[in-house]
Amino acid sequence: MRPLRLSVVSAGLSDPSSTRLLADRLTEATRQELAASGYAVEVSVVEVRELAADIARNLTLGSPGPELEAALDAVTRADGLIAVTPVFSASYSGLFKSFFDLLDPTALTATPVLIAATGGTARHSLVLEHALRPLFTYLHALTVPTGVFAATEDWGSTGDTHTAVLPDRIRRAAAELARLLPGRANDEPTEVEGESQPQDVVPFAEQLAALGHAP
Repeated sequence: MRPLRLSVVSAGLSDPSSTRLLADRLTEATRQELAASGYAVEVSVVEVRELAADIARNLTLGSPGPELEAALDAVTRADGLIAVTPVFSASYSGLFKSFFDLLDPTALTATPVLIAATGGTARHSLVLEHALRPLFTYLHALTVPTGVFAATEDWGSTGDTHTAVLPDRIRRAAAELARLLPGRANDEPTEVEGESQPQDVVPFAEQLAALGHAP
């Protein structure tokens, strides 16, 4: 079986950023969960800030450019996705949204997605439910039950009741994502090179007859 493809979208604006840090921890936790089950993983990371000019050009001129095109392709071909954004004005960042606006609305159909966000205070944690989860529902993705929000106090170095919770949430969300990735990979259609798979087409009249209706 081919390695599982995990795509990671990080929309932090600084370097380094807490958004990328959270993305990296979620990625490593997911990788460990999959490795424990015997699966190899290929990880592709999309730093959205590095594509800002290409995103604006694509939105205005319809020209994605090779780097943006490669990033979009990595996301749409992935068996699973980790999407992490900073919180701006009580929602996801505009750059994060602009990147996903470039995808076809059906491109992520049935793709498992782990949603996560970072912000200055835990009061912003509901962004996962009122902004991120609806976005990926619109894109027909399958969001895992546990979203991960990391506030500033979660990154404390001495450890307290807040920082003790974040690693547990990371492990739980990663485990949920890891359980879904193999199933997504198995759903990928197989096709012999150079040959198309035959499909049985049932005439509409026969379908009606099977339902007890006259054609």
